Formats: sequence, C-alpha cells, structure tokens
Amino acid sequence: MAEHNEFGKLAEERAAEFLKEKGYRILARNWYWQKAEIDIIARAGKCIVIAEVKARANAFVATPEESVTKKKIRLLVTAADAFIQENIGEEVEVRFDVISVLKEGKDLLITHLENAFESIDAH
Repeated sequence: MAEHNEFGKLAEERAAEFLKEKGYRILARNWYWQKAEIDIIARAGKCIVIAEVKARANAFVATPEESVTKKKIRLLVTAADAFIQENIGEEVEVRFDVISVLKEGKDLLITHLENAFESIDAH
C-alpha cells in the first residue's frame, strides 16, 4: 500500500478517536452510497455529524474546507440524506464538518471545523 494511503487511513483513525474523546458516537466509517464516500458519520446528541477527513503530510496552502469542492459537498449531502433515511428513522439535525490531520514531525495536529460548509453554496 502506498505511503500516502497508509497516512490517510491513520488520519481517519485518529479523527475517529478524536471525535470519540469529545463524546461523539461513531455510527459508520467509510460509508459509500453511489459515487460518494463519507469518511465518518457520528452522532452528537440528536445531531448527525458528517465528517470529511483531510490528511496532509506537510503544510498546505488551502485550508481544509477550501479543499472540498462543491461537487464533493453535493455528493456528501446526497449520501448523508441516504444514510439518514436508511439508518436513523427519525428527524435529526445534520452538520457537515471537516477534520484536518496535519503531520508535524512525528506528531499529528488535529483541527475540527464544525459547520465547515455553512458559507459555501453547494448548488
């Protein structure tokens, strides 16, 4: 497996651990629906959190939320709707977050951006 794929898997694992430590309950990881993949689906109270994990092995120019395209946002929204219809069975609030995992030497710096797409028009 390529080193960047291994780092991506490690980043998703650390992001899930981070959310658990904050009291989130992980419902699914790497959930696929049609052409979309949701990295992490978690529950925080009555809120379903759709988390896109962005892993970077070094400093980057764009912020994590800027690196998610409008097309990706549309796919995430559609997949989230499908997940909720198939698995939740109740009306819930849905939030879209980005979790950035940046490698700094041997350490991983995790940044959690809640409502990351709020200011982006996905249409």
